Amino acid sequence: MLADALLLSGACFVAAFCAGMAGFAFVLVGAGLLLQFLPPATTAPVLVLGSFVVQSIALKAMWDHVDWQVLRRWMLFAIPGMPLGVWLLAHVPAGPMTAGVGALLVVYAGYMLARIGLRLPAPSLQGGPAADGAVGFASGILGGIGGYVGALPAMWADAQGLDKLATRGLLQPFIVFMQLLTLPALMWAGFFTREAVWLSLAALPGMLAGMWLGLAAFRRLPQQGFRLVLLGLLLISGLSLLI
Repeated sequence: MLADALLLSGACFVAAFCAGMAGFAFVLVGAGLLLQFLPPATTAPVLVLGSFVVQSIALKAMWDHVDWQVLRRWMLFAIPGMPLGVWLLAHVPAGPMTAGVGALLVVYAGYMLARIGLRLPAPSLQGGPAADGAVGFASGILGGIGGYVGALPAMWADAQGLDKLATRGLLQPFIVFMQLLTLPALMWAGFFTREAVWLSLAALPGMLAGMWLGLAAFRRLPQQGFRLVLLGLLLISGLSLLI
């Protein structure tokens, strides 16, 4: 149990640092590290709870930058998307679906990073109610399948050319909202065992330290540096879904 706690704490530190710096990817980074060594039943409740704690604490710094109109659309359409994702997980192989999303993230992040390397201007797409609803609904489905709620919103924010404060002002409250939906489902399913609660408490210092350092790095990152971090994490997230 001690070895599991140390492994979880180290992984949660790295995941919290990434989330503190970019505003998303706690679950994806943490799962990518931990699922090589620990079973999903052990890691899932810790990562979802850790994501909720990290994003909730960091949200205070972004509160003045929340675009409530867009956020409401994401949330409204994510609610029916999540049970659909749970149903798909129970009745349809999840591999092809998550691999498709992973391929989308890899192609998008690779293309945008190539444009930066070639010094080409970033294209900017126009958002709107229909596009925001589609992003929210698809994110809800991915949340039901595996808790991957932040990747598509992060990609959409980048595609619109939002700055780092506007991006985080959308990502963090949305992730907090989605994890609020996920936590009761995990509790009802019996994932929060005594071991999971103990491991979560043991990982908490690492999470808080990683979040604090990530936020400090975020404040010092210029806009282009933040975009490189965002695209890099999108690329890693996509690869993790493909593997």
